[in-house]
Amino acid sequence: MNGRFRKRSFSTLRGTAVAWLALVAFPTACKRGPDFEPPTTPSPAAYRGGVPGGESVANVPWWELYQDPALQSLIETGLENNRSLREAAARIAESRASLGMVRADLYPNVNAIGVGFYQRTGQADSVSSFDNFKLAASAGYEIDLWGKIARSNEAAIQGLLATEEAYRTVTISLVADIAGAYLVLRDFDARLELAEANVAALSESLELLEAKAEGGLVPAVTVNQARVELADGEAVIQKLVRARAQTENILNLLVGRLPSEVARGLPLTEQTFPPEVPAGLPSELLLRRPDVLSVERALHAQTALIGVADAARFPSISLTAALGVKTTSLGDVVASNSFLNLGANLLGPIYNAGRSKSRVEVERAKAEQLLNQYEQVVLNAFREVEDALVAVETYRLEHEARLRQLQAAREGLDAAEALFEGGLISYSEVLGLQRAQFGSRLIVSEALQLHHSAIVQLYRALGGGWTVEEMGSLD
Repeated sequence: MNGRFRKRSFSTLRGTAVAWLALVAFPTACKRGPDFEPPTTPSPAAYRGGVPGGESVANVPWWELYQDPALQSLIETGLENNRSLREAAARIAESRASLGMVRADLYPNVNAIGVGFYQRTGQADSVSSFDNFKLAASAGYEIDLWGKIARSNEAAIQGLLATEEAYRTVTISLVADIAGAYLVLRDFDARLELAEANVAALSESLELLEAKAEGGLVPAVTVNQARVELADGEAVIQKLVRARAQTENILNLLVGRLPSEVARGLPLTEQTFPPEVPAGLPSELLLRRPDVLSVERALHAQTALIGVADAARFPSISLTAALGVKTTSLGDVVASNSFLNLGANLLGPIYNAGRSKSRVEVERAKAEQLLNQYEQVVLNAFREVEDALVAVETYRLEHEARLRQLQAAREGLDAAEALFEGGLISYSEVLGLQRAQFGSRLIVSEALQLHHSAIVQLYRALGGGWTVEEMGSLD
């Protein structure tokens, strides 16, 4: 009879506990604090200047925009090995783990309890001993009356999304930095080739002048002028060799490698870019730039934290329960006494010298800071696009002007050399035109590189370099 009573009592208590847990698992919560609304920022109806129409170049994947196989290989290596990108990925993992910790607060926590001890007491005429064993499961749950836990979860989710956008920001910058450095490297390659050809021509001219000087056909001062020009040309070569090696080191750093030689692909003059670079609509920019989206996510998270601080000003209710058995003998667990403990804790602030209210004001001030940061990032995004657009157009026109300058320098040098052979002008005038032609060649190469690099920067400013299909969701 006692056994049947114990079994019926244990079953009843267990059913009561299950019903209680089911009841408190779905409380009605009232979220405190403001709900997030995306900031409204003014954007221009169109970009300044004659921007080509059509779909934004930012929608073109980077492997289609940059068609040099060597450059594509460098970008792929960088996306795998760049340490800054790995650091950003680790931040995503950290945010995801933090979100898991916060989400755990939405559910009851259940623990197992096992207690056992043996006590022996000795007196002058007797010895007594006592056993006590207890096995139980305990549960605790905080009823989210004011939405504190829900707001914390909301903040954690937005924090994770912000780190994902930050990862994409690093990706865009990395792709653009590698492409830009590679174009600079190919420019130095071209200029170094021109400098070596210039030195070879100056050496040949010096040999002819030295032969003429021995025959008394030209004065010694002319030979000295040629030697000065040759030494200057040799110095230019070393300057370009140094700059090229340092650019290679920058590229290796970007792709996560030790300093080494960088494989070359197409020369600078064969790099292909769209003849026209459409920017798309300005309204699309704020939806694509991950740095803008990252700050917006952070602002959303901070808005939720206002609700967390506000909810802390109100009472909180925590429910506890323990269900188990206890016995005075480990071997008598079946005949043990079952028990169920239910409890509730109410904790509410009464007086803390305005600390809770000040905490809310702190979170509001942080949100105000992020709002201003968001607006600043938006303004900077439009500035970068406008800067890149004007750079693309003006560097294109500058390159065309430099080509005309080079053509004039070539024609002038040809005429001067003929006049010098006829003894009508001095060699210093020929050297001046040689110097002008060499300088024009260097400037033409640099202007072409700057035009290509401006397209890279426009692609970056528009948020190009990643696509949703390519990268997917990092959730």
